Amino acid sequence: MKLGITGYGCYVPRYRITVEEIARIWGEDPAQIKNSLMVFEKSVPDKDEDTITISAEAGKNALLRAGINPKQIGALYIGSESHPYAVKPSGTVVAEALNMGTNIMVADFEFACKAGTAAIQCCYGLVKAGEIEYGMAIGADTAQGRPGDALEYSASAGGAAFIVGRDPVTTIDSTCSFTTDTSDFWRRDGADYPSHGARFTGKPAYFNHVISASKNMMEKTGTSPKDFDYVIFHMPNGKFPLNAAKILGFSSKQIDPGLIVKYIGNTYSGSSLIGLTAVLDTAKAGEKILMTSYGSGAGADSFCLTVTDKLEAMRDRAPKTDYYINKKHYIDYGTYARLRGKLKV
Repeated sequence: MKLGITGYGCYVPRYRITVEEIARIWGEDPAQIKNSLMVFEKSVPDKDEDTITISAEAGKNALLRAGINPKQIGALYIGSESHPYAVKPSGTVVAEALNMGTNIMVADFEFACKAGTAAIQCCYGLVKAGEIEYGMAIGADTAQGRPGDALEYSASAGGAAFIVGRDPVTTIDSTCSFTTDTSDFWRRDGADYPSHGARFTGKPAYFNHVISASKNMMEKTGTSPKDFDYVIFHMPNGKFPLNAAKILGFSSKQIDPGLIVKYIGNTYSGSSLIGLTAVLDTAKAGEKILMTSYGSGAGADSFCLTVTDKLEAMRDRAPKTDYYINKKHYIDYGTYARLRGKLKV
């Protein structure tokens, strides 16, 4: 029996801050920033929102779509680089909030922005082995950027959850990964903000891994760009995924539905996964999807997916991605600095 996604859901905080507002504080040209990053505004978590609350909301929506008893979930894995506790799992809180019971495997994953797709791979393996009936994988983050740093324009908050099981609405036809020791982005223990290699994060990091993993996937499955209706890449900004698609031979029409980074920023572990929820909100039976995540440090996970005729009947059971993108309230930089703890006394 085919395996894949049986339920999905996302959540994005309602607060937004525009590129113009951040640029105003630092005396920079917002038009230049928007042209460079292809990001217009980003989501900002409220004071009571973190990776745990975002995961719980996304997980609730995934359960609504799947229509299963939460206690049927045999494993819960949450991928994030902003878990609220250094020592205490996020997953135990989320499992209890979603009433999953106690007979469940739980672990928090870390691999920068690809921790969520790594969680999907593990759930897929356990279901395929017959160890569990369903597994839930979540990618969620409340990313930070140092004041005045380029990351401040894009580092945002959001997450997506996927239930993996049999009789799916979208099959996982194949998955593979590409990994190297490339230090393009990091944060030492106790540091408030991450460091990055600026331009180094492009060619040897993002593009090398995303392109290599995607090529490996197409070679593994005997496919080419023309075989896919949608392609989703990790979205640190708007230009990187478009350039990667062009290098691989995809058209902008194939990737445009996933470029939500323009409106909510880079949600890190939720980036490619929220892109996938946006695609699943409109995809039709038989359409094929190539999704490749990227995580600094560095690695990429690639997936070949096929939509089944079961998707249309369940997609309206929970709020769609557009609902969260369009449900927004703009804030000024002072409010943003307070909510993100940027004021140190």
